[in-house]
This record gives sequence, C-alpha cells and structure tokens, in this order.
Amino acid sequence: MRIEKALRSAAEAGLDGLLLTPGPDLTYFTGLRPPITERLTLLVLRNGHDPFLIVPALEEPHGLDLEVRTWPDGEDPYDVSLTGRFAISDSAWALHVLNLQRKCPELSLVGMTEVLPMLRAVKDAEEIELLAEAGAAADRAFEDIRTVRFSGRTEREVAVILAGMLREYGHEQVDFTIVGSGPNGANPHHEIGDRVIETGDMVVLDFGGLKNGYGSDTTRTVHVGPPTSEEQEVHDVVRLAQQAAFEAVRPGVECQEIDRVARRVIEDAGYGEFFIHRTGHGIGLETHEPPYLVRGETRPLVPGMCFSIEPGIYLPGRFGVRIEDIVTVTPDGGRRFNNTDRYLSSVL
Repeated sequence: MRIEKALRSAAEAGLDGLLLTPGPDLTYFTGLRPPITERLTLLVLRNGHDPFLIVPALEEPHGLDLEVRTWPDGEDPYDVSLTGRFAISDSAWALHVLNLQRKCPELSLVGMTEVLPMLRAVKDAEEIELLAEAGAAADRAFEDIRTVRFSGRTEREVAVILAGMLREYGHEQVDFTIVGSGPNGANPHHEIGDRVIETGDMVVLDFGGLKNGYGSDTTRTVHVGPPTSEEQEVHDVVRLAQQAAFEAVRPGVECQEIDRVARRVIEDAGYGEFFIHRTGHGIGLETHEPPYLVRGETRPLVPGMCFSIEPGIYLPGRFGVRIEDIVTVTPDGGRRFNNTDRYLSSVL
C-alpha cells in the first residue's frame, strides 16, 4: 500500500520512480534498518515495474515481499540501467549518487524532500500510536527528572540522568538531552557542558529519541528555586503562545499560520525579536522531517500530520524559555502527545 501510494505521488510530480537508501525512507517502505556504509543498498521503485532491492550479498535480508538482487564484493552494483527522472533519499551518500550518475548517464536525480516533501508526513493509525507511546515515555522521564536535585550538578550530569530515564522508559535511542541553564538557556541548541547549575537559574530541558523506531521530542523549562517576576512573565508568555498555536491546529490551516499565531502572542508581549526559530517541525521515523511550521510554508494541515509546537523566548546572556509538545492533526483539531504540566516548575 505504501509503495503504491508513493508511486502515484511520484507520477503526479513528474517522476519515473524513487530510489531509497538506508535511513528512514528505506525503513518506511521495507522495515529494514541496514547499516549505512560504502556498500550500496538501494530500493528501486518504478512506475510500471515491480520493485527490487539491491543489497550486498553479506547483508541479504529474508522474508521481504519484493525481489532482492544481491551483489558480492568486487562487483559494480551501480550498473542498473536506470533512465528518467527519479527522486533519491536525502540521506543518500554523495558516493552512491555520483556512482549512479556515472553508470546511468540518462538518469536524472532530485532530492526527495525537494519534490515529495509529504512522502512520510501523514501518519497512519499505527504510526500515530507509536508516536503517542514515545511521547508518553518522554513525559514520564520529565516527571522523574523534576524530582532530581539540580543545584550543584553540572548540565552534563543532569543530561546523563535524563538520558538514562528515557532508556528506562523504553527508548532504544537517545538523540539529544539539552540542558541549558542560566545564560546557556538563551541558546536554543546549547551543547551541554560543565557549567554548575545554581539556585536562581532557569533551565531549559529539551530531550528525545526513538522508541520502537518513532521519535519523541519535548521541552519544558524549570526554575531552580522561586523565579523572579520577570522570569515568570516570560514563561507565561511562552506558555500562552504555545497554547494559542495548539488551539489553531485544524485541517486546512496553512502550516505558516501556526507559526504566525504563536509569534503574534510573543510579539504583542514585546519579545518578538527574541523568538528566533520556527514554531515547529514534523516528526516520525526522524525527529526532524516535514512538515515545517514556518513562515512561507503554505501547505495545509492534513489529519495524520505530526509535528512539534515549540515557541521560545531567548534573552542573550540571561536566560531562555521554551515549551514544546508533539501534536497530531485530527479531523476536528489537534491531539497532544505530551501532557506534562506546562506551568513553570520549581526544582531543587
């Protein structure tokens, strides 16, 4: 079913087919997660032809409902006689792209996201529940990390504890545990370091990974001890922006409108220049994938799309605040996959 749907989309985009390499695209269509190496693994989908998988002989899979063509070391696997215009996975190595073009001079390649950005964007019921389970696991990790003493620990120590909690609740892969304390919280993608967290710090916690192959990604901001009135105000503005954006989610609304709604709340409060990134990104087999909730993205929301809503305010040299939930579009609105308290929590 997924292959047939993809080929219909390819034909509508003026493509002769798709070339899928190891990574989320190949996993989506086959369930396989082969290593990404210099040896070519390639799923070829062509309109009017049966699909086939090119794979090194030493990695031959079994039980697939499609033709498998193995190749031994020492043989050139790129001579596949392909002609026409094909989309290729964004994750394809340049090595493989260049060799395919060398052996198939009548083959024209374009990036998958460029021509078929919505290929995996609309999730089916099974995918939605897997994302919901991943979100619930991340929520449990946040509830636990709030009971840990922050003051006197380094950002790195808290990040390690948080990563362990994600694994405890079923994540087979932890992709990131951002712990941005005090002025470091003003950097949305702060690299954890050895700064010692102190009483009076605002701390941005952004964390996620893969559970059963599907992504989690949530952010909450906590405060070590009681916050100042300004810190509370900034957090309240972000919370209201996040809520307004969530309430704007419904089928037919343009992706950019969700960004616009969140940004308007923050701008009206006088902090517009400090909201320095898009409001959200899609999530699924990857933690960042289409659709993107950003100015200029006019694509309408469709039931089954899943994405983050994560406005933030970042005051350079002082502190930052971000609140993030993963949301899916339903027939009449939106459903959150993260449901922990969005109010400012005080920790020790």
